[in-house]
Amino acid sequence: MKPNASQQESHILQARASLQQALSWYSSFRRHGDRAPQPELQAAVRTELQSLKAALDKLDRKVIHIAAFGLVSRGKSAVVNALLGQKLFQTGPLHGVTKYPKSARWTPPGGKIQVELIDTPGLDEIDGQTRAQMATEVAQQADLILFIVAGDITRVEYEALCELRESQKPLLLVFNKIDLYPEQDANAIYAQLRTLGTGKLQDATLQQALSPDEIVCVAAEPSPVQVRVEYPDGRVEYEWETPPPQIDELRHKILNILNQEGRSLLALNALFQAREAETQLAQKTLEFREEEAEALIWKYAQYKSIAVAVNPIAIIDIIGGIIADLALIRALARLYGLPMTSFEAGNLWRKIFASAGSNILSEIGSSVFIGFSKSTAAVASIWESPAALATYGTVAAAQGAIAGYGAYTVGKAAQVYLANGCSWGQSGPSTTIQTILAEVPPNTILYRLRGELGDLLE
Repeated sequence: MKPNASQQESHILQARASLQQALSWYSSFRRHGDRAPQPELQAAVRTELQSLKAALDKLDRKVIHIAAFGLVSRGKSAVVNALLGQKLFQTGPLHGVTKYPKSARWTPPGGKIQVELIDTPGLDEIDGQTRAQMATEVAQQADLILFIVAGDITRVEYEALCELRESQKPLLLVFNKIDLYPEQDANAIYAQLRTLGTGKLQDATLQQALSPDEIVCVAAEPSPVQVRVEYPDGRVEYEWETPPPQIDELRHKILNILNQEGRSLLALNALFQAREAETQLAQKTLEFREEEAEALIWKYAQYKSIAVAVNPIAIIDIIGGIIADLALIRALARLYGLPMTSFEAGNLWRKIFASAGSNILSEIGSSVFIGFSKSTAAVASIWESPAALATYGTVAAAQGAIAGYGAYTVGKAAQVYLANGCSWGQSGPSTTIQTILAEVPPNTILYRLRGELGDLLE
């Protein structure tokens, strides 16, 4: 089954709605609510807000970014030139012709999606730290990665390929210079990759996500061949001719991906970019308001402690304590300027319970046990003696202390979860990503990647 155009367009619309909601929420007016804006905080999150806007612009322009990676002298620039149909990027026998990432616009047949082809320097040419930073930045921007190899795949290439796979982007392995290695085919190249594997997790991940179908053989800039020329007068001469690029298989593979899942790829990458921006934005907000948050958590812990201690009815202690926890979660969200409905606060409380269940369960269990003891002491204090009243006070104080500690635990855990911003809201990026991944049909690259993409949401 292939994803139809309407389904892909639906993914674009869902992503756009999610990003528009995020931009609306995080605008300077709504982010602070009734609070006076903090210029320092606004300056600190400017980059993240710009990233959200860039993600939305990416959707509106419908530009797919395809980045070519590889070691030096593998023909990255030649492959990009062959796809473009013109020699825009310099090629040559010397190492390091491409010094920094360059890009050019390509309009495939149909014109519904624009493609930006990105040519990068050789991964083994620049020093490790700069290489890693460049590769990470370009890979994050890319919607599809072309990894160019030629001849026998080296251990360095294999490790670079595994590193690029960590970006969780669809990837095609392009075997260039097939005119010099006619014995190579996709299955032989895949077998060589399996031989290079060492059984590590990243190797298993690579083999799972990269099948022979994602291996393409090309000759982007074939070597000249000598041809015999016979003239009418009987003269025979030999001339050198350069054959045309053998790039049709790669062009067809790329166009097939763009037609099947191009707009879905675009939507998902924009959402992941927005999710990262929201996470960073929330974390910076938490840092700026750490002292206020600590005071707020202690205040709610005290309120909960007193309310539980003075209440004589056991079951109301439990219900009231949970309500106090939910109120604390929403108060923290308002303090940070993050969206949080009552329903989402309840979901967050359940997540906190699941991760810190032993502490909260101990609090609830203690509250139930001590609460009934307190209720019994309260009844006894009415009908029996002042000694029972003293017992009631002691039990109430103990229960209140446990409840206060529970509120503090919930508050600190909520801070960690709120660092993810509003990405798990009804139309948040994380929620929308899950919705799109659930609709991805089989026989697509995204279908094979959706397990890894889903892991990024954990």
